[in-house]
Amino acid sequence: MNFRFIIMAAGRGTRMGADVPKALVTVAGKPIIQHIYESVTESKVDGIPVIVVGHERTKLCAAFNGECEYVVQEEQLGTAHAVMVCKDAVQGADAVIVLNGDHPLVSAVTLRKLAELHTRVGGVLTMMTTTVPSFEEWSIYSHWGRVVRDAHGHIIAIREYKDAMQSEQEIREVNPSFFCFDASWLWENIGQVKNYNANNEYYLTDLIELAVAQGHEITSMSISPEEAVGINTQAEVEIAERILSKRNG
Repeated sequence: MNFRFIIMAAGRGTRMGADVPKALVTVAGKPIIQHIYESVTESKVDGIPVIVVGHERTKLCAAFNGECEYVVQEEQLGTAHAVMVCKDAVQGADAVIVLNGDHPLVSAVTLRKLAELHTRVGGVLTMMTTTVPSFEEWSIYSHWGRVVRDAHGHIIAIREYKDAMQSEQEIREVNPSFFCFDASWLWENIGQVKNYNANNEYYLTDLIELAVAQGHEITSMSISPEEAVGINTQAEVEIAERILSKRNG
């Protein structure tokens, strides 16, 4: 099966007060996106990933000596829009793996397991989830999207925190936004995503409910909270650096 990776890295990092794109904020001596880029290449699932960049495209490519393949998202209209602008760049792929460019801790082994699981099951969508013992212990995940399952344990939706009911906000299984899509199904359906939500954005996660409505079963694999950490604040940089220090120590 032919896989392509898309790494979404158009965010500006304004919440961190950074003067560089968020993906270029340094964690343990190198840019966030370099960590995930190395995991992608070491996984040997794909060659050079496609990076979704915003207005700071030259700075991002400079991090790779200009050797990155990128697509420009001129307007940041949400994650589904970011993937949609990559359609031409990943033509010919059987499956598309979508990652966030601000998650430096996902490993090459985990990415390879995701591709292997998707190949083995053969569904339209395979995803990672992580479950925290409590939001007191892992407060950085308290506002992440919740994984909603039915009485039989099947995933039926990802509910963004702002759009979730109180009972859904209590769910401890959260979405780190690591997805693998059947490419044909992805391009046939991504145009149906609407922006009817608190942020008026096109959420990639809405494809889950769409797949369920079509009768597809969502395949998932669990990863540790340590591997799912994303970077939005300086405090999260420090958390990621502690985890990397233990991992490498």
